[in-house]
Amino acid sequence: MDWLSQITVGEVIMTFLACCLIHETLVVVLPDHLAGPGGWLIDTGDQD
Repeated sequence: MDWLSQITVGEVIMTFLACCLIHETLVVVLPDHLAGPGGWLIDTGDQD
């Protein structure tokens, strides 16, 4: 349980930003049927 006390706020923020960057990269790079409106991996909204 000592490892939990060694996590800093900066590490948590950097991890969150890295996850956001990965998510946005996947939305841009992957085709719409995977990551887009109605996509099965990342659904970005309605298929209108």
